[in-house]
Amino acid sequence: MMKRSACLIVVAASLASSSAIAADMVVKAPPAASASSAWDVAITGALMSDYNFRGITQSNHQPSAQVGVEPRYNFSSSLQGYVGVSGESIDFPNRAAAEMDLYGGIRPTFGKLTLDAGFWYYYYPDGQCFNGAVVGCLPSLPNGNVIKQDLSFYEWYAKAIYTVNDNFNFGTQIWYSPSVLNSGAPGIYYTGNVTLTAPTTWFTNGLGAYVSGDIGYWDLGRSDAFYGIAGTAFATGVPYKSYWNWDAGIAFTWRAITLDLRYYGTNLNKANCNVFTSDQNASGTTNVAPTNPGGLGSDWCGAAYIAKLSFATTINTFK
Repeated sequence: MMKRSACLIVVAASLASSSAIAADMVVKAPPAASASSAWDVAITGALMSDYNFRGITQSNHQPSAQVGVEPRYNFSSSLQGYVGVSGESIDFPNRAAAEMDLYGGIRPTFGKLTLDAGFWYYYYPDGQCFNGAVVGCLPSLPNGNVIKQDLSFYEWYAKAIYTVNDNFNFGTQIWYSPSVLNSGAPGIYYTGNVTLTAPTTWFTNGLGAYVSGDIGYWDLGRSDAFYGIAGTAFATGVPYKSYWNWDAGIAFTWRAITLDLRYYGTNLNKANCNVFTSDQNASGTTNVAPTNPGGLGSDWCGAAYIAKLSFATTINTFK
């Protein structure tokens, strides 16, 4: 029962956490017990007080919802292939309707070591362009920020997780995009995580709990000319500030349901946060920096305390 609960916990975290909500965790491939169970489909859903991706809100610090499905095929007891789609509600400066995550990859296992490698596409439909200096765009946002119509982009990823025992695992990941948020800036994201799961003897009636923490570093490059600052050394593009982010929290589980209470933070100041996000609600004039001459400040990258209620199961669980 402990191993099954742990699997559901990881599935819930992987498809309803920080991504893109699903992007930054590892799922262990279950064994293919028979030909009839080689195929499976994971089903997830979540409600959260804020949608946070790598330390930055994606929902303007407002509640967000997520749903997702992930068909899987177990080629063997140690190799799983998968594709998936997940949708999240967002509040972006370009007024995109939602986030749709399309992804696929393979999950080989070697004893206690699980690997995961694949491709992830973040699709943001129905956005609008805001930039008074670009023909065909609407005027700049009321606070002066500019944003592209299409923020969709993709990443390649590789993950590894080592399960020491039923109560402890740790992992690492790397993600690469040639153009983060279609900005022209390349980005490599590195992260590590640790999870401690409470012994089953601590709880009854299917209840469980775990604590976990993550630390990541996003190495970001320079944007294209759309985000350039005319008349400055950054006319052809703005260098984004690379930054650290972290989170830590406790989660309580019951069957396929998880309640996660978590703290998120970054080392981005309000000026650099504004430059990277083009936050439509950024305000003020005192956060002046070479790449942020207007002094706008954004709180999208500041400390956040988030509650998330998620559900995760697989079709074979009911067989």
